[in-house]
Amino acid sequence: MDIKILGIDLAKNVFQLCALSPHGKVLFNRAVKRPRLLDEMRQLPPTLIAMEVCGGAHYWGRLFQALGHQVRLIPPQHVKPFVRVNKNDAGDALAICEAATRPGIHFVPVKPLAQQDLMLLHTERQRYVQQRTAIGNQIRGLASEYGVIFPIGLSALRSALPGALEDAENGLSPVARQCLARLYDELKHWDHLIRQVTRELNALARQQPAWLALQAIPGVGPLVASALIGRIGNGHQFRTGRQCEAWIGLVPRQRSSGGHQQLLGITKNGDRYLRTQLIHGARAITTGCGRWGWDHPLARWVNQLRERRGFNKAVVALANKLARLAWAVLSKGEAFDMRKAFATP
Repeated sequence: MDIKILGIDLAKNVFQLCALSPHGKVLFNRAVKRPRLLDEMRQLPPTLIAMEVCGGAHYWGRLFQALGHQVRLIPPQHVKPFVRVNKNDAGDALAICEAATRPGIHFVPVKPLAQQDLMLLHTERQRYVQQRTAIGNQIRGLASEYGVIFPIGLSALRSALPGALEDAENGLSPVARQCLARLYDELKHWDHLIRQVTRELNALARQQPAWLALQAIPGVGPLVASALIGRIGNGHQFRTGRQCEAWIGLVPRQRSSGGHQQLLGITKNGDRYLRTQLIHGARAITTGCGRWGWDHPLARWVNQLRERRGFNKAVVALANKLARLAWAVLSKGEAFDMRKAFATP
């Protein structure tokens, strides 16, 4: 059986396999249960296998590569246009085959286990941060109902809350004090979990050679560096830094027609978490770049841009540049050069 491409619609228990011949004919389109899937793959000669990027895709991709197959992972939004009429497993598997053979489709590389572990810890930490933020906001909201207002920021909240609980002269009732005390204990619990996961994250990222090299870039600390490694890997899936920044969603949206080019805000496509981390780092640099002195290449570059376009656009432009610099470090192994990176005319 001459198979050109095998499309697999992934699932928990029942997988759908669709094979196409070199002439585009459907050779088979059948369901396979989970315990039988690897046996089916072992019986095939080295084959091009296409799957959607979803839960378990990287796991199966690594197993299939170990069997000698070539694996292509396709973002789901590129598969949907090829689904015909009704949605079902057989139609999805056929659509995956057709999408994988189309020119111009950008495939997702299969993540190694170490890279997937990094993103696992980032996902866990992100949820803890969200929970901590929610608890902090709830404390502020409940306390304000009793006339107790806390300063802005989590650090200020941690400092002011114990005093407010002990102050017998404020408007807090005994029930409110008990409630806020429990919430304060929960806040400290999330702080502990965040610190613990951050330590594990840094210990795991330290095993990657690029982790320290990325931190030479201003605005890229340990957390952002590990997120870049976890999301981008070696960066070889992008031909240029511009492709990388477009994948992160840091390029302008276009609305052009008739030769008239109109650029709008950034696309916000791709990885929201990585884009957020880069913008946070760029905002910190834009706010405090004066500490390097106004003759410093980075301070001069940022301030010229800030004067022309304003603070927020300067932040996004710097985040865009940080993404390109990070791609160069990851894909080419280049050491970061401050004067070369932020040279101004």
